[in-house]
Amino acid sequence: MNALTPENVLDALRAVRDPDLHKDIVTLNFVKDLNIEGKDVSFTIVLTTPSCPVKDQFKQQAEEVIRKSIGDVGKIDITMTSNVSTRAAIAKAPILKNVKNTIAVASGKGGVGKSTVSVNLAVALAKDGAKVGLIDCDIYGPSIPIMFNINEKPRMHNQKLLPLEKYGVKVMSIGFLVDPKQAVIWRGPMASGAVKQFLSDVDWGELDYLVFDLPPGTGDIQLTLVQQIPLTGSVIVTTPQEISLADARKGLAMFNKVNVPILGIIENMSYFICSHCGERENIFDTGGGSRAAAEMNVPFLGEIPIDTKFRVGGDIGRPLVESEPDGKHAMIIRDIARKLAAQISISNLGETTSAPIEISLGVNNK
Repeated sequence: MNALTPENVLDALRAVRDPDLHKDIVTLNFVKDLNIEGKDVSFTIVLTTPSCPVKDQFKQQAEEVIRKSIGDVGKIDITMTSNVSTRAAIAKAPILKNVKNTIAVASGKGGVGKSTVSVNLAVALAKDGAKVGLIDCDIYGPSIPIMFNINEKPRMHNQKLLPLEKYGVKVMSIGFLVDPKQAVIWRGPMASGAVKQFLSDVDWGELDYLVFDLPPGTGDIQLTLVQQIPLTGSVIVTTPQEISLADARKGLAMFNKVNVPILGIIENMSYFICSHCGERENIFDTGGGSRAAAEMNVPFLGEIPIDTKFRVGGDIGRPLVESEPDGKHAMIIRDIARKLAAQISISNLGETTSAPIEISLGVNNK
């Protein structure tokens, strides 16, 4: 057995490896404030996200390897905390200076439940302790005000709009600013201009994650977003059937073309469990999302079933992750959110994102 010294404690902790970053927690500089008093040891493990899916495992393993390596040790006090990672290109961006990560949630077509997924992911990340914002980028069909049950208008402070906040998430939508009974009849440049204002004219404060709920397709708003800011990455939402997957592939191809990392694919409406007999029905086929992820060599973040509770949560403005945070379906979303956070940490470690780019797709983007 080794003597109880700081060097030996750190050597022991090198046996604890991050399964996503493929390095040990000492090399990753996660171990802070190591202190030894008599036979007692205390230190902090600073993770790259509060949504780390293996944080409890880290804590357990850390104590086990110390006791295994060092014989005469008393109390081991481990504090788990986080400092969400970012990357240089985002930190140096002229706007959203205090936002560490920007995540576009996209789909190739409408009707796949992308807004439901965006809302529940944002709330799930906030429940894990992250500072989260959500921008409703669907100018023509904003649904976020209903899904959060927010019926007030943002206030101004220091010539900037203050986002509204609910369930721990800061939220902004064109639906807060226009009469909900009136249609937004704008040409593309006006809609894109609204998104630009959500980036530059809203005081978001400090955020770990800013989620963009994009409209369907690969149009003006998507192009405006990638031109204005360096995105940490994008998430593609699809349903299992082939027609949805075909459009999802187009969305993925667009982000590849503009050098935005794909953080993963989520398959929504993946299956239905009958409440009477308990049988699983694959209403829209099954496994399409995982096959598409394998085909395109991107992570598959998980399957979300069809369940009435998701619909009810959206209609009453109380997302399922908020209303039943420990329920079976909410835990599916929370697991996906933690996998997404892990992919963000992996992507940030690679520092692959560059500054906002000029886009040349053979079309007129003006």
